[in-house]
Amino acid sequence: MRSTRIALVEMAIATTTSRALGALASVMTTLFRRPGRPVAASAKAAALTVGLVAAALALSSPASAQTSSCADPVTSAPTGPATVSAASTSDGRVLVVGSGAYAGCSLYLLTSDQLHALSGADFACSDNANVLGQPCDTVLWPALLTTGAPIAGPGVNPTLLGTVTRTDLPGLSSVQQVTYAGQPLYRFFLDETPGETEGANLDDPVTSPAGIWYLVEPSRGRPAPGRVHLQLETAPVGGTGPDQTVLAATMNDDFSVFPNASFPVYTLNADTGHESNCQETCSAVYWPPVLTSKRPEAGPGVDQHALGIIVRPDGTHQVTYNGGPLYLFNSDAYIAGITGTKSINGAGADTPWGVFNTIPPLP
Repeated sequence: MRSTRIALVEMAIATTTSRALGALASVMTTLFRRPGRPVAASAKAAALTVGLVAAALALSSPASAQTSSCADPVTSAPTGPATVSAASTSDGRVLVVGSGAYAGCSLYLLTSDQLHALSGADFACSDNANVLGQPCDTVLWPALLTTGAPIAGPGVNPTLLGTVTRTDLPGLSSVQQVTYAGQPLYRFFLDETPGETEGANLDDPVTSPAGIWYLVEPSRGRPAPGRVHLQLETAPVGGTGPDQTVLAATMNDDFSVFPNASFPVYTLNADTGHESNCQETCSAVYWPPVLTSKRPEAGPGVDQHALGIIVRPDGTHQVTYNGGPLYLFNSDAYIAGITGTKSINGAGADTPWGVFNTIPPLP
């Protein structure tokens, strides 16, 4: 996969059009010369830039139409119905594109996209400005579009398929995006070949608001997070305060730019009787629950016996610690070397749903 991206960069040097060069310059400026960051870029930022160069080339080069990659951006309206199928992974079956040029490419949902259904707000993955300088819904996470009703392939529940009208995709008029159990579906621009899952469990600070990308299980359209791992992490409170060591969840499982990153987890003082009182906007946007598909795993310094699971009203499995449901905080999301820094931003947060607190290590 990396050799493919290197080849694309070489091709860019030789043949890229002015539009692609402009896109590259914009991205390079954003990633490598933002105020407060050293000019010497990290390998992580470089890897992400290569992916964005490939996307810019796909937008500008007619040759890109001859071959297809799961990373291709959306550049035109669809010409027929999309098919959604299910494929097997190590963590169970998940949704993929079912036919056509992108058959087998992984499909994802974004937790904070739920805000659109809850309040009519813009989709979290849209054409809004972001730190990477490329639209979320056509380049970074290309929307799965369809003309007419989407088709259910093998392993897919046809009653869960639907569409939502999108008018915010750059260069396109009104188009229909495929939904599953009401959630819009997307590819990811760092997945190049079928079976890649770089976007799985990605805690994304680039979307607006921030959210978590999950693969999608086909039986009910719920997130497919796999087995969550809990560990200890040390980070400054508020980004600049004293360091604290707290319980954290490992995310970004396959994200090559920032893999297996850990983020602080929180309990809510209003939760009682092993039930979560953080629902709808609380959980969809600000305090997403720590989800798992299997028994959660404890790292060093974490009591395995303290970890448990409750079933949320939507059927997802939320991890608990000593009976208290665990949450992430959207303001903790960051990608090292690209945007944001490791920090604990939610400790003691007094919210309409109650007070959220971190969990210290065992004595």
